[in-house]
Amino acid sequence: MPTSRLPKLPSLLERKLYKTGQTRGADDDVIYQNRVSRNSTVLIPYACWDMCAVWQHFEAYENGFIVLLTPPEYFGNPNINADLTAKGLAIGTNTVVFYETREQWIANNPDALNWTAAERRKAPLGGQYVARIPATTAAKNAGRIVRGFNVTAMKGAGIREYEYASAETIKRCRLQLETLFWLCNDSDNVAVVNGMTAEAAATRKLAILGNCRELGLLDIARLTEVRILNVQEKTICPLCREELSGQGFFNRMEQAEGRVVPDLTVTQLNLFHIAELRISALNHRPYNLGWGHHHCNVVVKDSGIRKTLEWMREVLRRNIEEGHFTLENSAI
Repeated sequence: MPTSRLPKLPSLLERKLYKTGQTRGADDDVIYQNRVSRNSTVLIPYACWDMCAVWQHFEAYENGFIVLLTPPEYFGNPNINADLTAKGLAIGTNTVVFYETREQWIANNPDALNWTAAERRKAPLGGQYVARIPATTAAKNAGRIVRGFNVTAMKGAGIREYEYASAETIKRCRLQLETLFWLCNDSDNVAVVNGMTAEAAATRKLAILGNCRELGLLDIARLTEVRILNVQEKTICPLCREELSGQGFFNRMEQAEGRVVPDLTVTQLNLFHIAELRISALNHRPYNLGWGHHHCNVVVKDSGIRKTLEWMREVLRRNIEEGHFTLENSAI
């Protein structure tokens, strides 16, 4: 049954699932778009182009790509245009020079070159460069320089390459992620406590698990192997492996006394990438997304679970060897 015909989820959970298909936030001082769909135009650093081309991911970007050249890469290479042509790239078509420092701007001022700031996300781009240079008090007339993709309707040139996912992948990920909510031990009760009727919760749970199974997204053995479920087939945090409560999708993070802010929106459980996001891998995909504790997610960051566990083991080893941590007295 299509999800549009099913009983609605509690609004907070529905919003949380929807946001998994969006990129991270970005402000006006960076080149990236703020909170947009993961199938938006992709920005690829020129130094990483060959990595992406080898995997042929550029053929799958639904809304195209823009390659970003640094000024040293462009102006420091007398054969750069030939090199770009060999790679199927061209300044102003699918590639721009991206200025990030004042030194770059002064050395090769695009105004002196009669260049135009790019303004379109699909070829041709309408210009040869983009600039995001912060202001400085170290010199006169050194205000920030923001050129290209800086009007209200076109803020940001695109998204980080490693955040990309196709529209179909986003849809499948959301379905699998909702299934993981329903596989929490207390999900039925939690759904009712947060606004669903028991009948509506049962109906939606049955349908979502059925849809997930039909699409090959409910391989229990695989979900267990990648640390998303435990052997009891319950949803766990991929790092600490604690079983998750469905209420963690709704509860806000506890705040330290004296540091409380009224508009905190961070919940106890967050989206968790098993294999970390990295350029050319396109790791926002089914069987690589779970739910985890906010704190565990912060600890892992971009290092990945394996490296984080190895680091944690070394931290414990050193503390135990130096007598700061024992099984008899675990307080540090």
